[in-house]
Amino acid sequence: MTEQPPSYPPPPPPPPGGYGYPPPGPGYPPPRAGTNAMAIASLVCSLFGWLCLIGPILGVIFGFLALNQIKQTGQSGRGMALAGIIIGGILAAIIIGLGSLRAIARHTPRMHSGAPAVVMIVEPQAVSPIAAA
Repeated sequence: MTEQPPSYPPPPPPPPGGYGYPPPGPGYPPPRAGTNAMAIASLVCSLFGWLCLIGPILGVIFGFLALNQIKQTGQSGRGMALAGIIIGGILAAIIIGLGSLRAIARHTPRMHSGAPAVVMIVEPQAVSPIAAA
């Protein structure tokens, strides 16, 4: 006797659009497109902001732009954008604070401004009438 495999029903047809994720529609969230590039740029600019003065400012700007894009597209990276804003803001405040302290120190008179003063005491001498003529 030969045994034949049981007959299975045919596989279901593929969803419209091919295999993989179901198409977006009612009941399905739109697929996420990955991490937002502006959020990555915000974090990188803020972390390397101590190398140049413009980095923290760019980090804050890119962070706010990334938050706006993430809200519209549903991408990930919100934490990176927030970290870029916070770190960039702190570094910008430190750079501005140090710059203002340097400017204040430059215009503050110093008590010890150079070499010590030399004091000479000269006693008056009588002038003889012969030497004056």
